[in-house]
Amino acid sequence: MVTFILNNELISTGKPTGSSLLDFIRYDMGLTGTKTGCREGDCGACTVLAGSLTGSTVVYRSTLSCLMPLGNAHGKHIVTIEGINTGHLSHIQHAMVDNGAIQCGFCTPGIVMSLVAESASARTTTAESAIAATAGNICRCTGYKSIRRAADAIADAMREKDTADPVRWLVENKQLPEYFLTIPERLASIPGLTETEDSGIMIAGGTDLMVRNADELAESDIVTLYDRKELKGIRVEGGRCIIGASVTISEAGESETLKKYIPEISSYIRLIASEPVRNMATIAGNIVNASPIGDITIILLALNAEVTTGGSRDSRTLPLRELFLGYKKLDLAAEEYIRCISFTYQPEPALFSFEKVSRRTHLDIASVNSAMHVVMNGDLIAGCHLSAGGVSPVPLYLEKTGAFLTGRPVSAEIVLQAYEVMQQEISPISDARGSAEYKRLLLRQLILAHFLKLFPEKINLSTVQL
Repeated sequence: MVTFILNNELISTGKPTGSSLLDFIRYDMGLTGTKTGCREGDCGACTVLAGSLTGSTVVYRSTLSCLMPLGNAHGKHIVTIEGINTGHLSHIQHAMVDNGAIQCGFCTPGIVMSLVAESASARTTTAESAIAATAGNICRCTGYKSIRRAADAIADAMREKDTADPVRWLVENKQLPEYFLTIPERLASIPGLTETEDSGIMIAGGTDLMVRNADELAESDIVTLYDRKELKGIRVEGGRCIIGASVTISEAGESETLKKYIPEISSYIRLIASEPVRNMATIAGNIVNASPIGDITIILLALNAEVTTGGSRDSRTLPLRELFLGYKKLDLAAEEYIRCISFTYQPEPALFSFEKVSRRTHLDIASVNSAMHVVMNGDLIAGCHLSAGGVSPVPLYLEKTGAFLTGRPVSAEIVLQAYEVMQQEISPISDARGSAEYKRLLLRQLILAHFLKLFPEKINLSTVQL
């Protein structure tokens, strides 16, 4: 049985664990404030809060209920627009009304819940963070200027928020119902979800499979990997950083361990999807999706990462670059899954760069993306790991280009020579994101961008004909 708290009610259900939380909320529980929109995670109309018990605290994040399999709600506090009712308008609701940010109202519950998630977060709420929180919410009526004005008003109302205990602060200021304070103890009493074996459809975050296989999953019980403790966490052991397969993209961007090694990881993560999708999508999920332009995969390839598997067969570890056999084809058995991802870790910041070109800066998939990790020995490149997406049927590790650069000094001339090696490694095709020739040019420019970013004093473009 899947057991969780929905607003202020303890729920136990035997419905298929692969069915969507959205359908359960609306059609089984009659909570129609959560709207059905795109069912693909693009519009944000179905946004709810998912609260997970962490120690003695419940951490709330915005979640797209259309993409959340019911099994992933087990042990959580799921909050819909009805669940934040205090009998009066909250500061968020007032800000939306007072600034004309509501017309038809279809998108409004999702926007409000995204803003509640931001208000309940353990960070200072600013106008910028409030706007970023709604990046996954589409509004067809009001125009976004009115929502921006509402964000300004919300930030002003949240100036005194207690970031050490934001939920209690919101309750004490009558912005959330008092029952929120009882949730940690109530969640702690819910036993773990029992699964007998790792056979059947395996799902972690569900942000891909819940779109592609929605009809099949609606009638299926799944093996949920999302909340398994052994698949969570980021740690350093024996000189390697080990990332649990079910660590979310948001958790990776917030990790102090990763920030020490890749100081710009947070800004890179913000280029990937919307906040609710990042809150759900897992690191291993991005890998096994096997998209040739998977952003997380491209970053990990440049770290020369390895994957360790679990499942019915013996555990094994292999280089990430060897996992991809062809377009959407992986070296994974049917009942095998990724258990963790690891890479060599040093306590000081790495020379690392990630670049992405897409039609929009945010909320878009890449035309071409690329990452580079360089280790220097004096003036010479002691090691270079390069990756590229959108230029091959698989996420591509540029082994020959990296090998060419190794042992050479950094200069514009060397970079130009590396271009020629790179052109022999890639095989882009023309599609909706650009012609093959355009993608070759893009990757050429992205590699130059890596070197300009990491070695601005060594690249003198004025002396080289590009």
